[in-house]
Amino acid sequence: MVKFNEALLDRTFAALSDPTRRALLARLSETELSVSELAEPFAMSLPAVMKHLDVLAGAGLITRSKNGRTVACRLCAGPMEEAMAWLGRYERFWAKSLDRLAAFVEEDEAPRASKPARRVAALSTPGPRRSSPSRGKRRGS
Repeated sequence: MVKFNEALLDRTFAALSDPTRRALLARLSETELSVSELAEPFAMSLPAVMKHLDVLAGAGLITRSKNGRTVACRLCAGPMEEAMAWLGRYERFWAKSLDRLAAFVEEDEAPRASKPARRVAALSTPGPRRSSPSRGKRRGS
């Protein structure tokens, strides 16, 4: 059994839980960007973006390098690889479960396909007329 670093996994999944941080990572997946370039499309202050970057750096998902006054960020794959390996263990379980569910649904749909035809036949066949018992005298009779 593979042993995972629980603290690292906790930090990775906590960092990935925020949509802004996921968007920042998506932008970094293409290329290295400066902090100001990363912050550009977001409707938030630069300090708010920096806080998100601190969380990502703390989880080991990004690295920062400084060149003069410019701080550049780069995606770091290590923690994501460990998270993917952890998820992979459960993927096998869910794949089997979902395959069984799909087979069950397909099995269940086959009898349902013939039910509407039976219903239509039952509705179109004239049967005995039922009359409701009269409740008192009718007007005009």
